[in-house]
Amino acid sequence: MTTPALAYKVLTGAQRAALLADGRFAGAPIDLADGYIHLSTAEQLVETLRKHFAGQDDLWIAAIDLDALAPQVKWEPSRGGQLFPHVYAALPLSAVIAEGPVDWLDETAVRLPGSDTPGTAPA
Repeated sequence: MTTPALAYKVLTGAQRAALLADGRFAGAPIDLADGYIHLSTAEQLVETLRKHFAGQDDLWIAAIDLDALAPQVKWEPSRGGQLFPHVYAALPLSAVIAEGPVDWLDETAVRLPGSDTPGTAPA
C-alpha cells in the first residue's frame, strides 16, 4: 500500500483554539484514552465525521503533513480492517499545512482544507 502524504484530523472549535494557542494538540479524549492521535485519509474522512461527529457543530478539519511526523506515524488496522494513520506523539501546529471548517459539499463529500479535491465517502 502506498501511504498518502496527508491525513486529516477533525477538531472541535475548542480543540482547534487550543492547538492554535498552544502550538500543539495532545489529543481528544478518545486519543488520550487510546494513546495516539486518530487521523483519517481523505477517503476515510466522511465516514469518520458520520460515525464520531454526527450532529455536532463547530467542527474543523486540519490537514496534516505526515512526512513531518514520519517517526511518530503508524498505519494500523481499525474500522473494517482499513489502515488508519495514528500519531504516537502530540500533534505540532507546524505539521498542520491547512485547516478549515467542516464544509459539506453534499451528503457524500466534504471540502478538504487547502485542496480543490473533496473528501468523499466510499461508494
